[in-house]
Formats: sequence, structure tokens, C-alpha cells
Amino acid sequence: MALSPVPAPGRPTGPPVGHPPGRPTGHRPGAAAGAPPPRAVRPVELPSVHDALLCVALPALAVSAGHGQITGEGPEGVYAAGRRILSRCVLRVAGREPLALQGRMAAADRAVFLGALRAPGDLGPDPGLTVERTRSADGSERITLRSAAPRPLRLPVEIALGSDLADLGAVASGRPGPELTASVHGTGLRWTGEGGRSVTVTADPPPMDALAAAGVLRWEAELAPGGTFTVRLRVRDGAPGRPAGSQGGAGRPGGHVLAEALAEGDDPRPGQLLRTSVEDLRALLQRDPAHPTGVHLAAGVPWRCGPVTAEALWAARMALPLGTRLAATTLRALGRSQLPGGSEAGRITGPLRDAGPHLPPHCTGIEATLAFPVVLAEARRWGLPTADLEELLPTAERCLEWLRRTAGTSGLVPDPGAAGPRRAETQAHAHRAALLGADLLGACGRPGGEALLEAAGAMREQFRREFWLDDPAGGRPVAALGPDGRTWPQLGGWAAHLLDTGLLGGGRLAQGLLDRAEAEQVARLLGTPALDSGWGLRSLGAKEPGYNPFGHRAGAVRVHETAVAVAGLAALGHEKEAASLLRGLLDAAESFAYRLPEMYAGEQRTAGGRPVPHPAACRPAAVAAAGAVHALLALAGLRPDAPGRSVSTHPLRSAPLGAIRFSGLVVAGEPFAVRVGRLGLGMVEEAAEGLQLGV
Repeated sequence: MALSPVPAPGRPTGPPVGHPPGRPTGHRPGAAAGAPPPRAVRPVELPSVHDALLCVALPALAVSAGHGQITGEGPEGVYAAGRRILSRCVLRVAGREPLALQGRMAAADRAVFLGALRAPGDLGPDPGLTVERTRSADGSERITLRSAAPRPLRLPVEIALGSDLADLGAVASGRPGPELTASVHGTGLRWTGEGGRSVTVTADPPPMDALAAAGVLRWEAELAPGGTFTVRLRVRDGAPGRPAGSQGGAGRPGGHVLAEALAEGDDPRPGQLLRTSVEDLRALLQRDPAHPTGVHLAAGVPWRCGPVTAEALWAARMALPLGTRLAATTLRALGRSQLPGGSEAGRITGPLRDAGPHLPPHCTGIEATLAFPVVLAEARRWGLPTADLEELLPTAERCLEWLRRTAGTSGLVPDPGAAGPRRAETQAHAHRAALLGADLLGACGRPGGEALLEAAGAMREQFRREFWLDDPAGGRPVAALGPDGRTWPQLGGWAAHLLDTGLLGGGRLAQGLLDRAEAEQVARLLGTPALDSGWGLRSLGAKEPGYNPFGHRAGAVRVHETAVAVAGLAALGHEKEAASLLRGLLDAAESFAYRLPEMYAGEQRTAGGRPVPHPAACRPAAVAAAGAVHALLALAGLRPDAPGRSVSTHPLRSAPLGAIRFSGLVVAGEPFAVRVGRLGLGMVEEAAEGLQLGV
């Protein structure tokens, strides 16, 4: 099972398992479309993890401070399936804790901590002992003491351990409960909680003493000059009905789900960002307990590791260059929540999401419903196997039928309920779904394509008439229209979705909602300082009422929106704006050690400054890691058409990062590599047999 989802302010809210009391729960995933929104409840402030080192291999997670000691303070600890199985792991050598020198991530699921101690009898300032701890997501740890002392040392070493088996939600709300009482078990300690769940920590070599009452294991370390002493800890989660040491499900999904793409070039940072992002995506893969053979991405760690979401589908779309398997399994998981009948037949369910200071919460189920046929259509272009396509096509047809029925004569898709606004972002998703859905149905010999093309035409006409606000500066799109004629004119990162048209056959881009002049104006607006913070795209312009640089939808930089903007601007030829946003995103990634959070503050960039973390942001997050892949691949402008046995490249002619080569990608089920030179020319270096270079 997955870690318990804990909703954070401004994020999708649903029925989490063990969420902190006082958190809003949103509407039930299957609630009727016209159901009134839940009463707002004051949220609980989540403990910040932006300075923590998070080792992730879901459903296992280790949250550590930079010093490496697990003290149980805040969210520190080792978690398995939503429970903190280890809340304390404190090392002392000769009665002292090591002086922390460095903590760093060695991989998505592993962190390394370095410390030092002065050996007994040291007279100078140089420490005679160093301590290296390597901790994995499942809590297993290797602790090595290394002596530089000129004489043999005999030192007492002790590790104080504790477990509270607290639910992640209780930890988040600051009420984890007391630690459990330990008992000696084999070469370590065991804790048993309610319901028979137990946790065991074993040590190698076996300790000389195991003190259950204090939760302490002790050794006498003998170190020759230049010698080492190593202790290995293993943590086993003994949940009822689960074999000891198992983390549930059918094991971690392997590399066959996502390819190991690489980037190399004049600027080394894209390679580091791509490698870290792929590692994070793999770490965020989790299995559905009811369907262990299927996997999907958790929205983010540590707070959002629950059931599959619309964000998981957007992330799977942006990760298509790494293979189509993740898209297929995510589509399959979301399709299981599709409503079978009634007025909302065909709609995929989903919780409400905060939409910022101006608009009411938005239903993520509508977002997933409109994204479903888009992701399926584009996955087919990247090389989705026929068996997966045939299985998923009926679900996509029901999504498209819901779209035709919901748009109706107005040509627009409203929010659920009579008073629901019509959002510009939703119309962009609906228009893309109609065009790519028509292309998909036609290619598969299914009826309904003509009706979708007519609906898309009506959407374009209606959108240009009602959603464009003329002004002396050249005009702008409005964020939403109310059924009473009210207009929400606030401009934000949502406008990037108007430039994301989607991929058709032959490497063609679908037609957009905007005409050429309007698209150029939106591109210009996205490049202004009001929206481009220098670190990425603000979710709400700095000059708009209600702007808050830390607001999820009110001014923070959302990596997903920035990546969509980079790709959309690049595809439409607005290279200056695309390159500016991409450089800002890459600079921000460097500041975050290339593990991008889902969002960070939209504070204006200044000379010598750094992006400011958001205290409640997940890191890693699926849409951030996949967004990095999406934005970087915009440099090459890949447009595959696996069914047509062709692939084309449309790289940025300005080559803003110099020469770059991408390898380990997957097109038509086979490895693919492409190089972009310093003059902005693309060259395919590896491709499936018979795949032709398109125009």
C-alpha cells in the first residue's frame, strides 16, 4: 500500500488515510457533480521538509536532517506504507554525538552523512575519527568509523533506537504519540503496536549489549591506526499478513517502466537534472494495493502518496520520451474510477483542488477526463503497444462522449454545478482532447471523430469571442467566465496551457484555441517580468490582486506550468521566451541540487540570489521531475509518429544551452538518441529499424 496522503494548503484535497485533524477533505471522488463544496476548515500547518534529505523508494521513505541523526523531531524518521516504523536512530561514540560535516543525496533512495570526532587524547585541532553513515529509503544503514589516530583505540559505540508506529498524518499534525516499548529480538530490538504490527531492527555485527528499556544497542569498537569499524542495521516492517521485511505489493517496479535517459553537452547541468529527475520518477513509482501489477506515480513526497491523481497522468504524459508503459498503467488506474452511468457517465472522478484567491476549487476529475484521450493519443504516437491501445480505447471513447455531451450547444466545458465557472485552462484541455481524440478515433477506425472536430471548431469560435480581453497593450486571455457574465481577468501561469496544442500524425501540432496574433501576445506576456520571475513562471502575475509569492495558485512558481510554457513556446517558435524560462528553471534546479520541488516562491530573481523554497512543497514531486524531462526535451523538439514509422526533430535554432545529446530515450519501443549542435541543427543518432526522419 502507499504512504498515507496528507493534503497541503492549496493542493488537491481528498479523503486521506490518517490525515491530520482539521484538514479539508474535499468531496468524495464519486460525489455528484452538483454537490455543494465542503465547509472550509482551518488547515494544520505542515512541518517543513525543504531542508531535509528524503530517501524515496515508495512505499519506503526516510526523512533525515542534514546531521544524519534521526531524532523523531518533526517528520524525521523511516516510513513504510504510511507508518513511521523508525522514529529514532541516534549514534554516540564514547558518549558523544559526531560533529555533523555534510549530508547529501547519493541517489534518489540513498543519502550519505559525514561527521567527525576527536579521538581520546587528541591534542591538536584535527579530528582523529570520521564517521560515515549511508542510509537507504527502507531504513537500512551502514555506519563506518574510520581512525586516523596514530595508536590503537577502543571506543564504546551505542545506537539509541525508537519506534512510535505513528501514522504520517499524525506526524504531520504534531501528534505522533509516545514511542513504543522495545523488546530484545535476535541481534537487535523489536517494537509491537496496535493490531499486531511490529518493527524489528537487527544489527551486524551483533551488539555486545541490547538494552530494551532504553532502546540501546552497544558495541566496543577496536580500531587499529588507519582501521575501520562498521555496523550494519536492517529495519523490517512486520505488518499483519505481510512477510517480515516485505514492504507490500509485488516489490519495487523495475527500470522497465521508465528508461534511463541521459543528456550530455556543453552545459553539464541538463545531464545532472535529467539523471536526477529520472531517478526521482522511478523512486515515486508505487503499486495499487488492489491491482499489484499496475503502477503509477505518487504525486509527491512526503505528503501526497495516495491514490492515482490527474497529476500522475500529466507526469506520465511528460515522461513519454522514457517509454509508454507508465502512461498505459496510469491510464488503466484512472480508468477504473470512470463513472459508469447517469448524467456524468464517462467522467473520471477526482477530488477538489484549490484554484487560488479568485476562483472556487476546481475538480481534478474533469482535468483527468480531458487528459485521458490526450495521453492515450500521444502515447500511440510514441509507440504504445496495440494491445494496450485496444484495452484503453473504450475508456477514452467514454471520456470523449462526456466531453461532447458536456460542451453541448455552448461549446464550452463548465465546472460541475449550475454556478460553476468556465475556466480558460479547462477549455484548453477540452479543445486539445477534442482534436487529439478525433485523430485517435479516426486512426483506430472508430466513429465520432467528425463530431469532435465540429465541437473543437465551436470551442475556438466561442473562446475567441468570450475569453479574449482587448486592451491598449495588445489584449490578454481571461482566466474564467461565470454563468452570470462575470469575468476573472487575472493573468497567471495557467495561460501556458493555451499554447500546449498536442501532437497529431506526421509530427504535426494540433490547432490551438488562439489565432496567431493572440498566441504571439500570450507568448509576449509569459516573457514579461510580471510572470517570468527569473526562476520560472509565476502561477499569478506579480501585478495581479491577491498575488502571493508563496501561493500555490497565487504567485508561486509551479514547475509543471513552467515546463508546459517552455515546450509550448518552443513549438510555436517563440525561442527567446522559451529559452529564458528554461534557463531560469535550470538555474533553480542547480540551487535545489537538481531535485526540483513541485513549487517554490515566485520572488523576483536578484543578482546573487537563490530561489526561496516553499515550506509545504513536496520534493520530489511527479510533475516537477517529469516537467524537467519535458522542458529539457524541448531543446530537441521531438515529434514522433510511431504508427507512421517516422520521427521529426524541431530543435531550438538558437541552441540556448549549446550542443546537447540525448540518449536512452524510447521511440517506437526501441532506444532513441538525438543530438542538437551549436548551430541548432538536430541529428538522429539511434532509432528503431525502419523509422524514417520526418519533415
